[in-house]
Amino acid sequence: MQDVSGMISLREWHHYSVKTRVTTVASAVMALVCVSATLLLLIAAPQPPLYGSAAVLTGLIGGSLLLITATALGTYWMMSKILQPVRAISGKLATIRPSNLSERVPLPSHDDEFKDLAQTTNQTLERAQAAIQDQLRFASDASHDLRNPLTAMHTEIEEALTRREETDWVETAGRLLESVERLQDLVTNLLEISRLEAGGTGQYDLLNLAVLVDGELDHRQSKVRVVRRFSSGVMVYGERIGLTRLMNNLMDNAERHASSTVMVTVEHRGDTAVLEVYDDGSGVPHEQREVIFERFARLQDARAKDSGGSGLGLPIARQIAEDHGGTLTIEDSASGARFVARFPRPAR
Repeated sequence: MQDVSGMISLREWHHYSVKTRVTTVASAVMALVCVSATLLLLIAAPQPPLYGSAAVLTGLIGGSLLLITATALGTYWMMSKILQPVRAISGKLATIRPSNLSERVPLPSHDDEFKDLAQTTNQTLERAQAAIQDQLRFASDASHDLRNPLTAMHTEIEEALTRREETDWVETAGRLLESVERLQDLVTNLLEISRLEAGGTGQYDLLNLAVLVDGELDHRQSKVRVVRRFSSGVMVYGERIGLTRLMNNLMDNAERHASSTVMVTVEHRGDTAVLEVYDDGSGVPHEQREVIFERFARLQDARAKDSGGSGLGLPIARQIAEDHGGTLTIEDSASGARFVARFPRPAR
């Protein structure tokens, strides 16, 4: 029972405020000092002792109690002043909602740990605000891109029903099928983004990157010439489905913009395994090399070549590369666009 009572008391102690705990400890220390001083006087005092009279003993006890009380009050006041920035930070945080994430907690005037806490809190709020804004922008862009094929399908069906006798239903079905396929691709990409952001990766295995890419290229029906340049034994540690998706997204983009040829390279370069996809198209302007990795971003040339694209393929490919500890960038080339994915080589 004593152990249980002791545990309960200890738990209750941790629920007290910092001011109360510090004040209690300081008072206990001062009381210990007073008791120790009294014992030292008792041991070292001459005979008869200095506190042999009632007045001296009363003064000694009263002075000790006064000193302990002053210590407690002083410590409590001092802790109240010290913890005032914490109260200001917690009070402000209690008023911040998702709708007003632009607000920030006040910064203390002194350069101390509390100011570091306030700055870290504000940085966290900035990241949260940026994340929510990205999600809102993503939802808006996704809604817009989902609405386009649905609107096209609605219009197509409405016109067909209005002119039933004149409608070529086979041709109409073909156009509707294009819209459905575009809608299906968009939903698939959105699901893939959700899976990646949720950290829903599959099993990682030791894979031969050249064999994986070669096998996927065999299953593609390309409208342009595909040149393969593979080195043997290019091993990576990764998820087969994710790496396959990355390669197919790069190939879809390259085939969409190529004039006649796409070149796919797999090789070792230093400590990295490299997958490179090059097309001989018009290329990407240097100032827009990062723009195309933003979700739903599509350059004017891309819209002219393929009005049905979603602008999600390259962002997904980059995220897959980063989830594998690698990178995906556009690098310089004499003409066209050269996408380079780098992955760390597995430890031997």
